[in-house]
Amino acid sequence: MDAAETVETAGPVLDGIPRQPGATPGREPVAHVEPVAHAVESEVCGPPSEAYVVRSEACTVEPGVERGVEPGTRAGAASAQSRRALFPRPWRLLPTPVRTPFTFFYATLLALTSLVAEHVDPDLVRALHQGSSTDVAHLVHSPVPVLVASALWVAGGVGSVYVFAFVLVLTALERRIGGWRTAGVFLLGHVLATLVTEVPVGLAVLVGHLPDSSLHRLDYGISFGVAASAGALAGLLPPWLRWPLLLGFGGMLLDDLLAFADPMTNWGHLLSLAIGVAMRPVVREWHRPSGSAGEPRARQRGRHRPAQ
Repeated sequence: MDAAETVETAGPVLDGIPRQPGATPGREPVAHVEPVAHAVESEVCGPPSEAYVVRSEACTVEPGVERGVEPGTRAGAASAQSRRALFPRPWRLLPTPVRTPFTFFYATLLALTSLVAEHVDPDLVRALHQGSSTDVAHLVHSPVPVLVASALWVAGGVGSVYVFAFVLVLTALERRIGGWRTAGVFLLGHVLATLVTEVPVGLAVLVGHLPDSSLHRLDYGISFGVAASAGALAGLLPPWLRWPLLLGFGGMLLDDLLAFADPMTNWGHLLSLAIGVAMRPVVREWHRPSGSAGEPRARQRGRHRPAQ
């Protein structure tokens, strides 16, 4: 407001107080109206804020702006983000080719390889799995191709719980940090957990604690990458979502470990989850609080710039 605006006085004008020229009875000129505006705001609408405008002794709020939050600022972006976390839109849980291209096309590829594994000759499928296995023998001779090939199959087929976790976790993570960084988190968990679980097997065979057949143990799938992605996603969620995710996912992994069906792989799952959790400082630095993960950062910065 500027000095030319006036406000209604609470009562009649006291006699003996001279009026300025041009003033009308019952209205007093206000040289500095900001304290009055703040007083009205504190009584009618709560704490004063630049997001409120006093009109006719009442407060009106700009659309989409929370009380006490200035639009276009970091606080405003965080407020909008918290509203999205509290009230997620169901369709945002699924990948799309535009907003989450990495998750969408990777999921499509996994669906194709799962169909192949389900409908072609079982002997051929076994040969494909064995050729893609990240066992010690393959890691020694062709580590990079086999690490990539092993992540093209889903152990247990499309009915595996890791397929469900893959879609939800990687979609949520990619919307927050982008496709390339989500791929990096997934690949880091996949590679590190594979190496940490397979190198001890090779050393045990070398010293005679395990038979030579252990060098060709079947090991493939996306579970290590999914576990690392779940741990990284937990670092970006509010506590009321973070702890249920970690406790639920971690409890499932511990239950598998206690079953002792495949302890080496089960330890790899827990290690992958720990790798993702340890990446919390990095993924929080990557996190984009405003806009989608697929939107360029430069465009986000240029969307709104508050007046200096």
